[in-house]
Amino acid sequence: MNGKTIVTGVIGADVHAVGNKILAFALEQAGFKVINLGVMVAQEEYIEAALETNADAILVSSLYGHGEIDCNGLRQKCDEAGLKDIPLLAGGNLVVGKQNFEDVEKRFLAMGFTRVYPPGTTVETSIADLKEILGIEK
Repeated sequence: MNGKTIVTGVIGADVHAVGNKILAFALEQAGFKVINLGVMVAQEEYIEAALETNADAILVSSLYGHGEIDCNGLRQKCDEAGLKDIPLLAGGNLVVGKQNFEDVEKRFLAMGFTRVYPPGTTVETSIADLKEILGIEK
């Protein structure tokens, strides 16, 4: 264990569970304590879990294409709840249709996300980024 806690789950009305379970397993194997909220997670549930567990980061997944809508306002709610500096990461199929990922990434960064991942990103990439963000030796 590296002593870092990650809250993860699938946001909004999304019920895609397989990727979420794979991600949680890989994070655990990398030494993180994982609080997996499962599917159909509301913004407030991520925040409550992060507060209860003193989490070090929140990792949001979305596969059904409405992630941008579902994630809008999460940073502000985190700030209001006292989680001002918590890293927010989002990945999956975040928007509907074929959109240039650089544009999607810019919109998520403008919403206060720390990192944003396009579809098909390996879990190793997210783990490496989390280790960098949280100051964990590789």
